[in-house]
Amino acid sequence: MNATGTNATGTNAPAPVRRLTVLYDAECSLCAFLSDWLRRQPQLVPLELVPAGSEEARRRFPGLDHGATLDEITVVGDAGQVYRGAAAWIVTLWALREHRPLAHRLSTPSGARLAKGAVLAAAKWRGAQWNRGQGSGARWGGQVYRRADGWAYDPDAGWTYTAPGCADGSCAPRRAPGR
Repeated sequence: MNATGTNATGTNAPAPVRRLTVLYDAECSLCAFLSDWLRRQPQLVPLELVPAGSEEARRRFPGLDHGATLDEITVVGDAGQVYRGAAAWIVTLWALREHRPLAHRLSTPSGARLAKGAVLAAAKWRGAQWNRGQGSGARWGGQVYRRADGWAYDPDAGWTYTAPGCADGSCAPRRAPGR
């Protein structure tokens, strides 16, 4: 797979992908399961799996929005290519020997709709698992928006954010994207 990027001469040219770094939510049981599965797969292109938002991720990719990497799967190519959501899953499958043909099928317009649906289904599952944990008092680590960062969840209103230093109510809460 080639991705267009700026090469050493400063011009845009296809850059071959020789290594991919998959940033995944290490607190999400589904994400952790899939990262373990990826590690066991025969790889045509080496995959490095790094917890999203971790110190290592921040050190290696200082220009990324690390909060966004916890919102959706993010894959970074060795030439700086950034893939998110369905495109990240497709490029990750492309790196696997046994799943490259599937990645090629998913990269078509109709396949991309299927890949996007799979990503949305996984996100819905994560949300359902988190909501199930809420009712029983159990903590499921798959929520995308973290309470420690100022996020709060209300089943009727969705996620809201209160910036640090605004706990006294002096700032208006902000709603999560897409709500």
